Amino acid sequence: MPFYDIKHLGKVIYIPNINFTRMSQVKIAIIKGISAGYFEKGDKVLCLTGIPRFGYLDSVFVIDVGKEFEILTSDNISDIFEGVYPEVFETVLNIALELASEGREGRSVGTIFILGDDEKVLQLSRQMIINPFRGYEEEQRNILDHNLKETIKEFSALDGAFIIKDNGALITAGRHLSAALEGKDFPKGLGSRHIAAAGITSVTNAIAIVVSESTGAVRIFKNGKIFVDIDKAVS
Repeated sequence: MPFYDIKHLGKVIYIPNINFTRMSQVKIAIIKGISAGYFEKGDKVLCLTGIPRFGYLDSVFVIDVGKEFEILTSDNISDIFEGVYPEVFETVLNIALELASEGREGRSVGTIFILGDDEKVLQLSRQMIINPFRGYEEEQRNILDHNLKETIKEFSALDGAFIIKDNGALITAGRHLSAALEGKDFPKGLGSRHIAAAGITSVTNAIAIVVSESTGAVRIFKNGKIFVDIDKAVS
C-alpha cells in the first residue's frame, strides 16, 4: 500500500489548489486543524511542504501549536472557534483564499466575512445596500452549498461585509460594521476593512476573515486582534 494512499488516512486537511508559499501552506493546515479539533495547544506537528508547481516536497517544519508566533499571532487558541461550525469556517476560508489569489474578472477584490454571534453583529452594523439574500430560506442561502460559491464571489465586489450565521446561513452582504476599535494597539499600514474587522471582533464573539484588496493577503481576526496572517499566493 503506498504511504500516500488517501483512502487509508484517518483525517485529511485539504489545502486549496493555489500556489501558496511554503509557510502559508503550513499556516492554512494548522488553522484548519485547530478549527476541526485535530490540533490543540501544546501539540507538535511535523509538516512536509514545497511549492506546488515544482511537484515535490523540499521543506520540513516542526510546529509547536500555540507557541509559534510566525504561524499564529496569539497563544490563546482554546476559544477561537467557539460557536462556529468547523466546516463553515473552512468553506469561508477557502473562498477568501481563492478571492485573494484570483480576484474577480481580472481585478483584485477586498472583502470581509463575519462568522458567528450574528445577533450582536447585526446590532452593531447597518445595511448599505438592499440585502441580496433577503427572502430566501436558510437552506437556499447556506455557504456550504457549493452552487453559491460564484454568487458569493460576485457579491464580494460590493462595499461592506458578509454576515454569516454559525451554521453557514448567509444573513446579508453589503453591511457596514459600526463598532469602533478602542485603544491604539493595532498594526500600522492596514486599511479600513482591517480596522472594521478588529472593531467588530473586539466587542462580539465573532470571527472575521478579511481579504486585502491591495496586498492579496488574508487575515483572520478574533477578540480584536489578528490571529493568523496568510500571504498572497506566489505567481
